[in-house]
Amino acid sequence: MDGALPLPAPLRSASLSLAGEGEGLPFPEGRGTAPEAQGEGGAQSRASYALHLGDDALILGQRLSEWCGHAPALEIDLSLANLALDLVGQATSFLAHAAALQGQGDADALAFHRDVLDFTNCLLVEQPNGDFAQTIVRQFLFSTWQHLLYQRLATSTDPTLAAIAAKGVKEVAYHAEVSADWVIRLGDGTPGSAARMAAALDWHWRFVDELFAPADPALVAAGIAVDAPALRPAWDARVAAVLAEANLATPAARRAVTGGRRGHHSEHLGHLLAVMQHLPRSYPGAVW
Repeated sequence: MDGALPLPAPLRSASLSLAGEGEGLPFPEGRGTAPEAQGEGGAQSRASYALHLGDDALILGQRLSEWCGHAPALEIDLSLANLALDLVGQATSFLAHAAALQGQGDADALAFHRDVLDFTNCLLVEQPNGDFAQTIVRQFLFSTWQHLLYQRLATSTDPTLAAIAAKGVKEVAYHAEVSADWVIRLGDGTPGSAARMAAALDWHWRFVDELFAPADPALVAAGIAVDAPALRPAWDARVAAVLAEANLATPAARRAVTGGRRGHHSEHLGHLLAVMQHLPRSYPGAVW
């Protein structure tokens, strides 16, 4: 934990919206599709849903890959790299499905040739790694939610989404387990490690509510998408149990920061994409 990066500076509020604010805002010109323009359970709505699932996994996978060669110990270095590979694999499947529903492009085109406003990942996954405690807390909060999500998504009436989730739920179960183990280990460790964990929880807690934003009601009614708000009680219980074992207090409720699902992101995503998309954009069409 020595020499760890400081927590990132506050987000630029202009690029985000607070829960309850900005509702009904138009999509940025040429970006996204307004819900009313999407047919009930239609291909565009299903593509948007697959896209945000893929974006969540892709961006967090890219973030975790930044730890390769820099983690506190070899074992956790390899573990984080494996988590990143799992997430990128899931992202590839979701983005390929989105491209097929849109009838154009492929997973690579969606990953490497969209601009920042076209990404619909939640804000939590784009946050900088910070120190090891911050990375672990982000992973714990997200993976606990993703595991619950995939368990439900595995019964989706969309057979492709169901198949991706059925395979991914086994991987995500490990992600949730290993991150929970580290939360307990660091929270119940030294005063220094406990303080870092508390600070990381405080930083990330504002982004949690966005995970439970409802999907297109038509998709939920058709059994395609998961009723995300219904996952909250189980998530709260799992998180509270781990934090209690770690001797960490659950952060107080606060006003949520949202916007990622609408393409309103923090400045951090632009920097991440500049690195991730550099080669495909510098050498378009290159193969090896």
